[in-house]
Amino acid sequence: MRFCTRLICAATLSALAATPLMAAELTGTLKKIKESGTIVLGNRDSSIPFSYLDNSQKPIGYSVDPANKVAEQVKKELKMPNLKVRYNLVTSQTRIPLVQNGTVDLECGSTTNNVERQKQVAFSVGIFEVGTRLLTAKNSGIKDFPNLKGKNVVTTAGTTSERLLKAMNAEKQMGMNIISAKDHGESFLMLESGRAAAFMMDDVLLYGEMVKAKNPANWVVTGKPQSFEIYGCMMRKGDPAFKKVVDDALKATYKSGEVKKLYSKWFQHPVPPKGLNLNFPMSNEFKTLIAKPTDKAAE
Repeated sequence: MRFCTRLICAATLSALAATPLMAAELTGTLKKIKESGTIVLGNRDSSIPFSYLDNSQKPIGYSVDPANKVAEQVKKELKMPNLKVRYNLVTSQTRIPLVQNGTVDLECGSTTNNVERQKQVAFSVGIFEVGTRLLTAKNSGIKDFPNLKGKNVVTTAGTTSERLLKAMNAEKQMGMNIISAKDHGESFLMLESGRAAAFMMDDVLLYGEMVKAKNPANWVVTGKPQSFEIYGCMMRKGDPAFKKVVDDALKATYKSGEVKKLYSKWFQHPVPPKGLNLNFPMSNEFKTLIAKPTDKAAE
């Protein structure tokens, strides 16, 4: 009887050992995606040229392309060629909560990886690097941040620029009236309509807003950068298996050199909606980032 029991136990252990690792270890986001048959990507509607909607309301942009590469990698990892990809609209205010509560599996937009946010979500290796500056009319007389004293200044709610601007206003007693708009499009509308003298945001996003202006030549990006920030894709914390899939997909894009083609497509060639060219050259900081990918928070 004991001998038979041992044989049964041995057979059971052998069967368990033969179980595929993926089936045994599938947890977190990968398990959720497998069971639902869908990966949900967070997208923005007006963060040109990173994540925004084209004339047919389809998500497009520099950050949308890598997000789709991650989706393709997930299909391979899960052996699900028919995996559905669904987009879910997010804003600066909702992007973190929607990742945390499981509504969105991955958000690749224009989200800065910083220490504060790393307490709430996990980040991929960096996908872009920017400096925070000002957009203003060429005839405004504003050349740098000290010129903002006593003026109406707009920024987008829930961004690091909002935090930096409020801290500057308090520390230097500049008497600015800070307007926090719901998104970058509304921020630029405030500026273009004369309700604000300047718009503070990541430099490349400011170039993106100029593309939409009635007369782009009337505007200028100016001022000494107040911070250098690294964008990353957000996902839920404590999920190393999914993070590895995300990072591997992004690193493969960098290593193959395809990232340079994507950069040229979105920053150095005409882009929707008006077919204007941002003419935003690749910085040395970004070249370093793609040569040595990191998920370290920006200083």
